[in-house]
Amino acid sequence: MPTDLAMAKLNLGLHILRRRPDGFHDLSTIFYPIGWADVLEAQPAEHLQMTCTEDSLPADESNLVMQAARHLAQTFGVRTGALVHLEKVLPMGAGLGGGSSDAAATLRVLCRLWALRCSRRRLRRIALELGSDVPFFLYGRAALASGRGEELHPMADYAMPFTLVVAAPPVHVSTAWAFGQIRPTAHERPDLEEVVRSNDLDRWHRELTNDFERPVMSVRPLLKAIKRLLIDTGAGFASMTGSGSALYGVFESECDAIAACDAARQAGCRTWIERPGGG
Repeated sequence: MPTDLAMAKLNLGLHILRRRPDGFHDLSTIFYPIGWADVLEAQPAEHLQMTCTEDSLPADESNLVMQAARHLAQTFGVRTGALVHLEKVLPMGAGLGGGSSDAAATLRVLCRLWALRCSRRRLRRIALELGSDVPFFLYGRAALASGRGEELHPMADYAMPFTLVVAAPPVHVSTAWAFGQIRPTAHERPDLEEVVRSNDLDRWHRELTNDFERPVMSVRPLLKAIKRLLIDTGAGFASMTGSGSALYGVFESECDAIAACDAARQAGCRTWIERPGGG
């Protein structure tokens, strides 16, 4: 039975540049993959179906896993079914991209289960029809993203030299609401790839901003408190990822990172620590 990991991502900077005529927004961000992940498994079955370890997550056609499976089967004329099992590890609605990553992992495991010969380009096209950021999760390497998030400029040679602590408090943030609070601007926005590659945490603090942070934290003070906790325990840089609610701290000291992880857990957060090189 093929299995795959659906890894989370962090946004290193997130700038909302303009509202598009199609109602979407142009943005600039760096997607950075981390090892915190859901697990997808597929096995033969008579019909397409899914199971999930998280009872609150629907296992019907409203789930991106089922949408990805259905779309792949229709594209390739697959007549057999599959049972896709999702072991849900990632916090939901936290800005970590779990749903999109699950969809990408579903495409990968079913391509193997059904022995499909699918080119990289064709699989990316299917992924894009499922969501703007799903193509990123197909390959899971650091990338500068523009457009709606679907235009990817790989940064495959970039490896963060810091230890990361991710803290996900028990708070849900509506992405649609968060976009409604933004006043987009493309004026004097820094080159995010240049900023990230500098590995200068003082510069990150000045220029690696997330446009969602101010409006979200104004109504969710717990998130502001968790960011302060990360900084007070030694983070040289801390930010919200996506539209929230997860935050991450960047640490030069692994000892400080471990202490911050413990403190965030005691504050009620689900946590993950990512060392340089992963793990």
